[in-house]
Amino acid sequence: MHSNSGPLVSVIIPNWNGLALLRPCLRSLEEQTYAHFEVIVVDNGSTDGSAEMVQKEFPWVRLLVMAENRGYAGGCNAGIRLAEGDLLVMLNNDTEVDPHWLEALVDALERHPEAGSAASRIMIYDRPGILHSAGDLYRRNGLPDSRGVWQPYAPPYDREEYVFGGCGGAVAYRREMLEEIGLFEERFFLYCEDVDLNWRAQLAGWKCIYVPHAVVRHHLSATGGGALASYYVGRNTWWVLVRDYPTPLLRRYWRQILAAQWHITKEALRAWRGKAARARLRGQVVGALSGFYWLGARRQIQKKMRVSLAYLESILE
Repeated sequence: MHSNSGPLVSVIIPNWNGLALLRPCLRSLEEQTYAHFEVIVVDNGSTDGSAEMVQKEFPWVRLLVMAENRGYAGGCNAGIRLAEGDLLVMLNNDTEVDPHWLEALVDALERHPEAGSAASRIMIYDRPGILHSAGDLYRRNGLPDSRGVWQPYAPPYDREEYVFGGCGGAVAYRREMLEEIGLFEERFFLYCEDVDLNWRAQLAGWKCIYVPHAVVRHHLSATGGGALASYYVGRNTWWVLVRDYPTPLLRRYWRQILAAQWHITKEALRAWRGKAARARLRGQVVGALSGFYWLGARRQIQKKMRVSLAYLESILE
């Protein structure tokens, strides 16, 4: 997959028991119009034969086999440390990419040197024309979300523009940016680790460009979801608030933040019999009670703030 045209791109795919979907994901990467790239599959202790399949059917892929499941964040970080590329692209194992995907991401970052990352347009695999993510957004009430989720692909999601950040399932990062702000926080394990990284990038002055021509199709919740997702989202949403949300904005919007958390709590209590609802409540409690753990990290993150509060407020929904 190597040529000498353009920057070297490292595509990093964390995998945990994703055999059925990993194969078509890798096949779609074989069709890329941009040729100067490597692919690294980080196998998080799979037991379904994923690693053996990669070795046998895709010998051009660099395979890193982990002894245990270190989650999305740990898998991505291990791949980043092994990677040789100037651009580091995270990709979920339950996706398939358009042939022009990498070419579009590289082109956007070359045209926008101020951007530290580029967000893909992620479509729902079995619902053609419906978006899963046109980049990520973050609300003033402390809740992250996928921009354009469940909406048809149409204006304004068909134009290239700056967004809060990219969804970790299909996003390109400059190595230079990651060397400055750090990698994914591995203690998040799953979910919101990309939101935390997006915050750190924005605070340090790195923008994110959304690239509508970089198209990815995603099998939703094929390798996650349910009670597992609910717990980690509940916990990690609190952790992002504690680590990243600037103090002056917390003072301004704390009522909205608490109201949003209380609304989630009430909805979970109404659905108490469901495992996902109970897991979300556990996550909220653990996140709120363990927030003090991140106060030291918060001080270090906030020290790196290079942008104005007015700018940060302008990029929040």
